[in-house]
Amino acid sequence: MTPIRVAVPRKGRPLEAVLERLADESWQPTADRIISTLRYEKAVTKGDQEPDSDIYDRLAEYSDLDDPTEPEYTLLRDERGGMPRRVVFDSVTVPGDVDIQLVGREEPFRALRKHEFALGFDSADLVLEEVVELREEPLTGLAEVNDRIDPLDTDVRLRAGLEDTVHHTLLATPDVAEGDLDRGFVRTYEGKLCISPRYERLVEAVLGSAALEGVDFVYPEPGIEEEASIAETGLGVYLTVTGSTAREHGLVLGEQLFPSETVLLENRAEMSERAERAAGLFEARATAAPTAPE
Repeated sequence: MTPIRVAVPRKGRPLEAVLERLADESWQPTADRIISTLRYEKAVTKGDQEPDSDIYDRLAEYSDLDDPTEPEYTLLRDERGGMPRRVVFDSVTVPGDVDIQLVGREEPFRALRKHEFALGFDSADLVLEEVVELREEPLTGLAEVNDRIDPLDTDVRLRAGLEDTVHHTLLATPDVAEGDLDRGFVRTYEGKLCISPRYERLVEAVLGSAALEGVDFVYPEPGIEEEASIAETGLGVYLTVTGSTAREHGLVLGEQLFPSETVLLENRAEMSERAERAAGLFEARATAAPTAPE
């Protein structure tokens, strides 16, 4: 029977989260091999590893075109200096009660929006950046996302988070962070707020538009770390895991505003009984995000 196709990122933390959640005891070695291969190729691209063979020989070595249960890879132009070619994930079929074919896409969320897939995984950040409504009140968690998606805009909805979480966090210098560094602080703040330019709508969504009156977004200069730019600005929002880098720049960690997490997405217009069964395999290993009424 034809496997259920699921769009996934071609590389990085979100793809690893999907592979780790889907892998059972029998498929774990394949998942581990995909993860280690992509980590090695990332290190090659960054110049941290010196390969013994050229990229085309490695691509041929990694890929098995005859067995769909073995991974295939492809080449992608990396954005680093010189735009080197990088080996990235292309596809693999995971056998089970419902066979699932993971298919690499540069933008899985947008592939679902175009009705190319019923199911897919992408960062919750992209959903906030593209389709959630901006309101005066803040968006505080994954469970609220579907309620802010206009059904006339897209059939895609969030089903579950995989808990591979880092957080968009309020950061400030000690002289700015007086009292509690939270959304309430931003509501009374007037001045500059440093963010990554790709997160402008996201930050407005999670802070709420009412809190941004009197606030001007500024952005890091090219080549300057976000934490360094926030330290210069005085207040900002950036991703944190432990917060150690922020502290090294003398910053105080405030409220965790929103989880940056890999999420399972569905295009409701494309769902079938078999797609529902496939989604259940992922949800069994994930924390379900309640679906808000439409």
